[in-house]
Amino acid sequence: MEAKSKKPLFTREQIADRVRALAQQINQDYQGKNPIIIGVLKGAFMFLADLTRLISIPFKIDFVRIVSYGSKDYSTGDIKLIKDVELPLKDEHVLIVEDIVDMGYSLRFLLDHIAAKGPKSLKLCAFVDKIERRKVKIPIDYIGFTVKKGFLIGYGLDFNETFRCLPEIYELIF
Repeated sequence: MEAKSKKPLFTREQIADRVRALAQQINQDYQGKNPIIIGVLKGAFMFLADLTRLISIPFKIDFVRIVSYGSKDYSTGDIKLIKDVELPLKDEHVLIVEDIVDMGYSLRFLLDHIAAKGPKSLKLCAFVDKIERRKVKIPIDYIGFTVKKGFLIGYGLDFNETFRCLPEIYELIF
């Protein structure tokens, strides 16, 4: 499958405004809680970097990597944990930062995996909530943007490991 073109969806300015608003809300909600923020690799790295630079409360950071997409544009449903967190999560306030919630299989797997580690609280911050193909209900506590459909690229979102470093969000047209 090869893309014919890309359509702009969200500009740098729109992205910066939403990230700033999310950081303000997280600062308020986690005041005095010293959360552990878990970035989901690879897609969330740009969003996570921008978001955490704006978080003014004390926090620790860790990473996980799960795989379900391969080179296809849909989830295989076979989720694999490639890299687990290194910090102990028992009795900690945990915030997962993800690039996009699509079908929901990967996030359901990850939320269950992290919940089994016994955190005091567990919340999810997603840069994009894409509702078109949702198969699994996922509670998202902080949402950057909501879109109904489309294959999105840029700002960490990729197509076959390309387009991640675009500073804006685009929809690929096939």
